[in-house]
Amino acid sequence: MQLIDNFNFSGKKVIVRVDFNVPLNANFEVTDDTRIKGALKTINKILDQGGAAILMSHLGRPKSAPEEKYSLKHVISNLSKNLGGKEVKFADDCISDKAIEMKKSLKMGEVLLLENLRFYAAEDKDKEGMKAFAQKLADGCDVYVNDAFGTAHRAHASTAIIAEFFADNAKMFGYLINDELNAMDNVLLQSKKPFTAIMGGAKVSDKILVIENLLDRVDNLIIGGGMTYTFIKALGGKIGNSLCEEDKLDLALEILNKAKAKGVKVYLPTDAVNADKFDAAANTKLSKIDETPDGWMGLDIGTETIKTFNEVIKNSKTVLWNGPMGVFEMEKFAAGTTSVAKALALATANGAFTLVGGGDSVSAINKNNLADKVSYVSTGGGAMLEYIEGKNLPGIKAIRK
Repeated sequence: MQLIDNFNFSGKKVIVRVDFNVPLNANFEVTDDTRIKGALKTINKILDQGGAAILMSHLGRPKSAPEEKYSLKHVISNLSKNLGGKEVKFADDCISDKAIEMKKSLKMGEVLLLENLRFYAAEDKDKEGMKAFAQKLADGCDVYVNDAFGTAHRAHASTAIIAEFFADNAKMFGYLINDELNAMDNVLLQSKKPFTAIMGGAKVSDKILVIENLLDRVDNLIIGGGMTYTFIKALGGKIGNSLCEEDKLDLALEILNKAKAKGVKVYLPTDAVNADKFDAAANTKLSKIDETPDGWMGLDIGTETIKTFNEVIKNSKTVLWNGPMGVFEMEKFAAGTTSVAKALALATANGAFTLVGGGDSVSAINKNNLADKVSYVSTGGGAMLEYIEGKNLPGIKAIRK
């Protein structure tokens, strides 16, 4: 497999699959450029060595046709600023004759951004048209670099099919994907003990495969968020109006039994902050986790739980975190998630390797300005989960094979 560190891009036109699926405000300004910054090392390596960078990405979920709000032209000014003021040329289509001509006339040291890939159904939905679409993307390019970990779990034209049009020594991962894979392999294959996994979020069903794969590796499993209440109800507790997957009660008990059989210590919340409605201005009261009052719902972990979770995290040498402890978007219910973010920073300072992934967990880390205080923040929530589940990701397989 070709490694980006060992490749000289001098005189090469390089098509790079980046992940510029970034949030925009009402004025179409980028509000979080983490993903753009994540691609800079790869782009700069190409430019610094005298190559030309042709960037392709998706943005949002357009209905397989151009939509103004999903145009990648909105990221140009931010990308240019992050590249030190460098001009970014823009093709208002990704496979038109004009786009191909722009690729062919691009000079070394220049950057060209192609319009949103998902304006075409052949990028992700039209299986019949994928190969021809991928070939047009490859047209005029010497090298293919995949640096979009967030879409590596999708068998799309720009992440998997396009690799077929490049020789083995002319396709590779960018620095971002390399860093992602190294971080996850560090957790999955070289973890120091004790290893703690923190799983939050709304549903057990979303995390079941991840949890099952982790049970063979972790010493501690911390569970928080809405999924807590499926476990609590399965154990016979009162959960009031809290979120619960009624059809997953047996599954929750099965997880607990498997963990016990494998010697994994499971930490469920023992108390919670409850609300009388799902609202930022709701009335709140604290209760034992299994004594939620009728008509109330648990929206965050309580003070006793925070202390317990912090202690477990503090004494860990490897920590994986995916999913919030509560509805942290609302200030009244943010304490649990914030405490986990801070505990991870402390564990990292004490020598632990800490990996954070999943949109909400990453948001919590960024909201508390702790991104540089943990070992690694993953850019791909879904891709990270599938990799941890043990799945073969199409975008990774296309280059690794």
